[in-house]
Amino acid sequence: MNNPAVILRAFGKVEECVSVGEWSVADPKKGEVALEMLAAPVNPADLNVIEGKYGDLPELPGVPGSEGAGRIVALGADVDSVAVGDLVVVVRKGTWAKRITVSAQDVFPLPKQTDVLQAAMLGVNPPTALLMMESFVALKPGDWIVQNAANSAVGRSVIQIAKAHGFRTLNVVRRPELIDELSQLGADRVVTEETDLREATGDLSIQLALNAVGGASALNLANALSQDGYVVTYGAMGRQPLKIPNGLLIFKNLTFAGFWLSRWKKNAAKARQHAVLKQLADLSSSGQLTLAVHQTFPISDIQAALAEAAKGQRSGKVLLTF
Repeated sequence: MNNPAVILRAFGKVEECVSVGEWSVADPKKGEVALEMLAAPVNPADLNVIEGKYGDLPELPGVPGSEGAGRIVALGADVDSVAVGDLVVVVRKGTWAKRITVSAQDVFPLPKQTDVLQAAMLGVNPPTALLMMESFVALKPGDWIVQNAANSAVGRSVIQIAKAHGFRTLNVVRRPELIDELSQLGADRVVTEETDLREATGDLSIQLALNAVGGASALNLANALSQDGYVVTYGAMGRQPLKIPNGLLIFKNLTFAGFWLSRWKKNAAKARQHAVLKQLADLSSSGQLTLAVHQTFPISDIQAALAEAAKGQRSGKVLLTF
């Protein structure tokens, strides 16, 4: 095949709806670039898309994938922001194909020596972490953030970005063996889900909680917050709704909000999006932000890759290589 791609033909079970096939791609027009993909992660949202359970579903048939890294191979007219040969982060959907054509505004160039796998993971989880820390509370060096799912890619990004900014993190995990691992990554405190955060936080003043689980775990985070704090939900790994006691609203005046990177991208100017990516790329190139890789799979092994990505108890991301 000249341009093998992962093709989604219907929404439903992964093993029934996804296959590798030939995908046609147009030459770049004015303002567009063509690139050969090098690597792309399998994010939880990608699995949700395949199942038809995500908030923004593609037209079918279509190519999944929400981010990745590639190298520019051709330029359309009036493109001067990148050059042929540049390594770029792709910040649009449809990345699980060997070759794609996109707007030049949907790629961000990186230094040639950047690790390809790290570049491939730079467009979704780290921006989610950074923007949640910037958008709700005016954090100052020394301030605390509390989060669950601290071992997730977003959680690990929060730990490292917070450390780079002088913020401190209280991190909740399901497995005690993760405590030392996340502490070495830069976490200030790590506790398990069984911990009562009201007791664990003592006199700490915490204004921001980041929730990717829901249910009792989210309530535990909320109970740890100080007056006027924010609970920001960006995931629902526990598949349980938030149950908010009246007292947290009446007496502590907590605010419960959501964050979805796709919505932010629709509203944010491209210059702002690129500024966020530059900040993260600088942290990555300086070694202050490193995301764990669990396993890589060639695109031809898409079923094995998706099955591995769906498993729990991983400490890194599953990536496709082209």
